[in-house]
Amino acid sequence: MGYGKWSSAEYGRYRTSYASRRTDDIFTANRHGRIDPRLDPFRVGMRESRDSAEHPATLAVSLYLDVTGSMGMVPEDMVRNQLGGLMDTMIGQGITSPQLMFSAVGDHRCDRAPLQLGQFESSTQLVNDGLSRLWLEGGGGDAPESYLLAWHAAARHTSIDCWEKRQQRGFLFTVGDDTTHTVLEGNSLQKLYGYDRTQSERATDLLTEAQRSYHVFHINLDHGRGGQSARVTDQWYDLLGKRAITLTDHRKIGLLVATIVAVMSGADADTLVKNQATDARRELSDALNSLAL
Repeated sequence: MGYGKWSSAEYGRYRTSYASRRTDDIFTANRHGRIDPRLDPFRVGMRESRDSAEHPATLAVSLYLDVTGSMGMVPEDMVRNQLGGLMDTMIGQGITSPQLMFSAVGDHRCDRAPLQLGQFESSTQLVNDGLSRLWLEGGGGDAPESYLLAWHAAARHTSIDCWEKRQQRGFLFTVGDDTTHTVLEGNSLQKLYGYDRTQSERATDLLTEAQRSYHVFHINLDHGRGGQSARVTDQWYDLLGKRAITLTDHRKIGLLVATIVAVMSGADADTLVKNQATDARRELSDALNSLAL
């Protein structure tokens, strides 16, 4: 995948059209109450980020968004308001060919669609469509959720040229507000992917495997409350250290992702932060300082 180019003007037209549209008019899978078949991981094979004449030096960037009950506003605000800043910031900082994949995670022990697996895309239409195809299922147990499905998918079901051709790691962000399951049971993998036989996998092993070809981050959303439970923050710090970031404003997720990708690709962090709106500077600065990039 990954055909076409990003256009800020074209996204602006999408954004204008969304102002008068309801959530279910944008996320059409909501009306059907089921996963879009194009995102179903069953017998999926590989999701690919490939170089081409149009994009000779791609960079794979994947976002796995929690779509359980408390998190549905994230993909909605992302498609309505944030895609422009996300793509424009990366491209404006010299990342000429970002390929963006939107996927969704829930709870593999109770949800009907615990993993919705997108494609790596480049053009305005395909990036926008990839996000708006997600089913905002809701559901989820009380805790934890299945963020480890993102690491499994990245490690076992993606193939990215930035790593395979240039030894340049892609970027993987999970976004959520809870802890992750620590074990992915073999029977769940069989049901989800259609594997003939498989064994259970530990979250730590899947994370290590994904980190071979991706810079892995988790954005822990605090919903503006402050002082999130140590149960959540401690687990993420144990797993990812400084690459676990707590954010209070979900409207800054796209900008934070773009800023991290840009800074780790050589952009100057101070200049990037100073060029943002006043209300974004503090959270971006705090996040980058905590990462010690």
